[in-house]
Amino acid sequence: MKVNVIGAEMDKREIDAYVSRAYQVYPNKTIEEMTLTVDGDFVDIEYKFAPKNFDRIRRITGYLVGTLDRFNNAKRAEVDERVKHGV
Repeated sequence: MKVNVIGAEMDKREIDAYVSRAYQVYPNKTIEEMTLTVDGDFVDIEYKFAPKNFDRIRRITGYLVGTLDRFNNAKRAEVDERVKHGV
């Protein structure tokens, strides 16, 4: 993770404390970059998170699905025969 410090000098121990806290607050996110802006006694923290992949979910033949791998042959035929709008 890249850490930027703006407005003052900050020792490694203090930076490490902010990084450790960031991992506690956002355990399920990947932090690419963190900017610490020092203004007197206050520190503003800005995070840049890595983009997260997501699966597309569609409503097909009455079911919410991401992929068709669990559909049987009849359901796959319904998907192939349906009229697609707005494509």
